[in-house]
Amino acid sequence: MIIAIDGPAGSGKSSTARAVAAKLGITYLDTGAMYRAITLKALRQNVAYTDDAALGGIMAETVISFDGAPPDVRVIMDGEDVSADIRSDEVTRNVSDYCARDVVRESLVGQQRKAAAGRSVVCEGRDIGTVVFPDAELKIFMSASVRERALRRQKDFAAMGVGKSIEELMEEIESRDRKDSTRSNSPLTRAADAIDMDTTGMTLDDQVAFIVEKAVQINH
Repeated sequence: MIIAIDGPAGSGKSSTARAVAAKLGITYLDTGAMYRAITLKALRQNVAYTDDAALGGIMAETVISFDGAPPDVRVIMDGEDVSADIRSDEVTRNVSDYCARDVVRESLVGQQRKAAAGRSVVCEGRDIGTVVFPDAELKIFMSASVRERALRRQKDFAAMGVGKSIEELMEEIESRDRKDSTRSNSPLTRAADAIDMDTTGMTLDDQVAFIVEKAVQINH
């Protein structure tokens, strides 16, 4: 069974997907982390997001894997644990530009489909239910108000020692929404058969229970 969770930045996809996978005892495929890892590597090498030739070289040589079990899943890139680095402010601000490139998306979509072959997985992103796994048995489209998402981001950054105002974060989120929704390759959009889930005011437990209940209903 494939559970595809899509939605804009900060809607709660990653934490919810990890918890759902742990609850159901199935694999968590963090597709967003894969895009963040590539962004991190490109930034480290000073490769511009417009340099498709250099990005193609990065895609050809980079090995991304996951270690551990939900909810403690570590992201390994070329043998290095980059779980913390890929959540940095710099990566967050730039990932939309890098992940919009065809050379990046085509390579990672292929890797994601290969990783999910023959197993039950929970995965999240912005085109999971529309492009990566259009035949997923359960599709969820998560959303939340911009202010709610900014509050969540502020809490995440505070845990990393980064201070940002709600206004600044709201502006960044709105900018990322525009980029993700208007890119030519696999834009953020709701699949026609996805279940809408507004997480504004919902706890993580509420979100997990909602998706697990839907999954159980499908399996029975």
